[in-house]
Amino acid sequence: MSEHEDVDLWRSVEELYGWLDANRVVDGPDEVLLRILKLSEEVGEVAQAVVGATGQNPRKGVTHTWDDVSAELCDVAVTALVALRTLTPEARDVFAGHLRRVRERSLGAG
Repeated sequence: MSEHEDVDLWRSVEELYGWLDANRVVDGPDEVLLRILKLSEEVGEVAQAVVGATGQNPRKGVTHTWDDVSAELCDVAVTALVALRTLTPEARDVFAGHLRRVRERSLGAG
């Protein structure tokens, strides 16, 4: 069994949501806003990793690897799914429906 086979995406999202919910420091609508804003932070970390992987900052040189970029992209995906779960307990269905529409729009009905 590979290390990836035992990870259930939506169960993990639910567990992370529960953990954050149990440890939240802000209640009400601000909680949702802060979870969504967390995405901006994570996307910024992707950009920082890309700059570091390509050595675009001559003062710093190469500071990251493409594996770092991959990890940061995963953080964006997880953060987005947890934010979606914060908005609705039906996150799995909402995401599946949206993915279906994007797929059909991009790849056609077939």
